[in-house]
Amino acid sequence: MTDQQYDESAPVPALAGLVRTVWIQRTASEPYPQRDLPTGGVELHCPVGGVPRVIGPLTRAQPQVIPPRTTIVGVRFMPGVGTPLLGVPADQLVDCAVELWGSAADAIGSAVADAVSPQAALLAVQWYLAGRRLRPDPVVAELVRRLMPWERTGIATVADELALSESQLRRRCLTATGVSPKALQRTLRFQGYLALAQAGFGNGLAELAAETGYADHAHLTRECVRLTGVTPRELLGDKADRCDCGHDHSASYRPFLAGWYDARFVQARRGGAALASVYGADRG
Repeated sequence: MTDQQYDESAPVPALAGLVRTVWIQRTASEPYPQRDLPTGGVELHCPVGGVPRVIGPLTRAQPQVIPPRTTIVGVRFMPGVGTPLLGVPADQLVDCAVELWGSAADAIGSAVADAVSPQAALLAVQWYLAGRRLRPDPVVAELVRRLMPWERTGIATVADELALSESQLRRRCLTATGVSPKALQRTLRFQGYLALAQAGFGNGLAELAAETGYADHAHLTRECVRLTGVTPRELLGDKADRCDCGHDHSASYRPFLAGWYDARFVQARRGGAALASVYGADRG
C-alpha cells in the first residue's frame, strides 16, 4: 500500500437515491493530507476505533490531515438527505466538521467497533441508515433533480414549476441542504464536470466546460478555483480534462453520468461511447 488506499462502491439497494457512494479509506505509516470538496451533500466519516464525524455541506474545499494507520468507512449523501439523520437544519453545519451525537453516534460507533473487518463495518453502517428510513423533503429532492447539470434551467423557472415563491424555495433548500438553490446548482454543475472528466469524456477543457453549462473554459477555471482553491489542472493532474488521481470514482459519479447519458440518448449521443463504457453496456 502507498500513502493511502481508497476504495469506493455503490450503496446497498435500500439506500439507492439517498446515498451517492460509500467508501473505505486506509492510510499507511505517514499522515495523509487531503482536500474535501463541495459535493452538495453531507458526509459521514466513521474511523475504526474513533468517533463518527459529520462533514457538513461545503461551500469551499476543506483541507484535513488523516492520521497514519487510520481506517475510515464513509458515506456520501445526496443533497438534502443527511438532515433527518442529524436532527438539525443543514445550514447550521455549513463548512463544519463535527462529531456525530446522540443515539446515532452510539449505534454507528458500536457497529463499526464490533465489525470484524472494514467491509463489514461499512455494511453495518449502511443497514443502520437504511433502518432509519431517511425521507428528504420531497420538494428539495425534486429541486435537486432539476438542478443537475444536464438540466439547463433557472431558479425562477424551477420555483414556478414547483408552485413556490423563490423565497419559499430558498428557505426549504437552505434548511435541507445548507445552501441556496443557486449555490447548490453551481456545486452540482462542478460535480458534473468532475464526473465527465473521470469518465474521459470529450476532447479538452473547452468541450467539458460547454457540456456542463459553463460559458467557456475560463468560467470553469474560475469556478474550480472558487470551490477547490486550485485550478482544474492542479486539481486533476497533468490534464484538466482527465482525472488521473489514481482512484476509481465511478460509483460516486454514476448518478451524474446516468442522468447525462439518458438526457443525451435521444440526441446525437456525442460522447456516448465514453459514457457507455462506464456502465459496461451498449444502449444502442
